[in-house]
Amino acid sequence: MTRLSNRAYTDLLAAVFAVIWVLLAIDPLYRHDWMLENFLVVAFALAFLWWRKSLELSKISATLIFVFLCVHEVGSHYTYSEVPYDKWAEALIGVTITELFGFSRNHFDRLEHFFYGLLLSYPMREVYIRAQMLKGRMTYTIPITITLAFSAVYEIIEWAAAEIVGGELGTAYLGTQGDVWDAQKDMALAGFGSILAMAATFIIHRRQGKL
Repeated sequence: MTRLSNRAYTDLLAAVFAVIWVLLAIDPLYRHDWMLENFLVVAFALAFLWWRKSLELSKISATLIFVFLCVHEVGSHYTYSEVPYDKWAEALIGVTITELFGFSRNHFDRLEHFFYGLLLSYPMREVYIRAQMLKGRMTYTIPITITLAFSAVYEIIEWAAAEIVGGELGTAYLGTQGDVWDAQKDMALAGFGSILAMAATFIIHRRQGKL
């Protein structure tokens, strides 16, 4: 069997994601919120097409980005605060996630912010290395600071968008669910995910003698 090159593998994942995107674009719970949530996805897709030939990601990085985007599309289809994971869990294990962990809100948005740091820090590190912008141990720390910085910028963009559109749409997009510390918790989870990813990468590389 012919082994796929990194570029061919990335293109395959992009094609699969395009199919998933189309399927989840059909009859989302709130169409206008779905459009807001997918603005950055479209921007990312255009950037991918622009840099596709000059930036060849590893299979690991391509897979991590793919998983992150798929989780995001599930959140945007239902609206993050209304993803029915409790129904899914009850059907599978007979008990809801909310009952199991004593949650007081829908935490799917928290999961996605955690995944942002956990899943995208490795690809971010790879991009910086291939662009010869970082080297040595800085390649393990800078992705964490960039993750926290981008998380803060995203929270500002989210707040501005909610202010502009206003009303129920703005509230749905913001997704605080009454938590006044929502933005801070989201940023903390993204940072925590990034720390875990970079710590694991550092430990693996050290054991492999790459440091």
